[in-house]
Amino acid sequence: MIIFPAIDIKNGVCVRLIKGDFRQITSYENTPIDQASLYFQNGFNNIHIVDLDGALHGRPANSILIQEIINKVKAKIQIGGGIRTIDDISRWIKIGVDKVVMGTAAVENIELLKTACNKFENKIAVSLDVKNGFIALSGWEKQTDISPIDFIKKIENFGVSRIIYTDINKDGTKKGPNIKDAVELSTKAKIPFVISGGISSINDIKKIKSLKNSNIEGVIVGKSIYDGDIKINELAKQI
Repeated sequence: MIIFPAIDIKNGVCVRLIKGDFRQITSYENTPIDQASLYFQNGFNNIHIVDLDGALHGRPANSILIQEIINKVKAKIQIGGGIRTIDDISRWIKIGVDKVVMGTAAVENIELLKTACNKFENKIAVSLDVKNGFIALSGWEKQTDISPIDFIKKIENFGVSRIIYTDINKDGTKKGPNIKDAVELSTKAKIPFVISGGISSINDIKKIKSLKNSNIEGVIVGKSIYDGDIKINELAKQI
């Protein structure tokens, strides 16, 4: 199972939100480059980065900073936030990211997602951000009436490399992930799932790792690392 330590960037600094609420934002001292270096030095070869400014404004906003991370840290970078066009995807891939995460654009323009998957084979992941049972978009500020399973059924043959499932009501709360819904959805899909949101302890990681016959490929860990609930060296033992 892949463990993705997370870096959320807003205004050039590392931040974490609670339930996707930009009014409940915490900034951290480590720069994004320092944080990425810390992860890589501790043996993490996959890093999940979200450009929160990009997610809010609908276009990548921290590209120069993220390119510096890619140049310095030789890990596989998975990037999301504000990716709306084929040109956006192409630029990230040329910069050297491993996976480009489409969220709002994938849901609002399924043909764009299909085109991207065909053009950039095994490079496209989809962010499935769910609140109260339905998909949310645009930095989680726009609620839809689209059920996750209906959307998955439409895209499951496109060649999406992975789905990142986030329960928004869990994200940033450190109250434990929504494993039940993630597993239930993953069993209905052909696409590997990554669980995100609410990770509170090493025990949560172990619980996900112990799942039998599931389609869970990995887990994203963010706020618990920054707040010290999960020690980076202890998490590294779970790789």
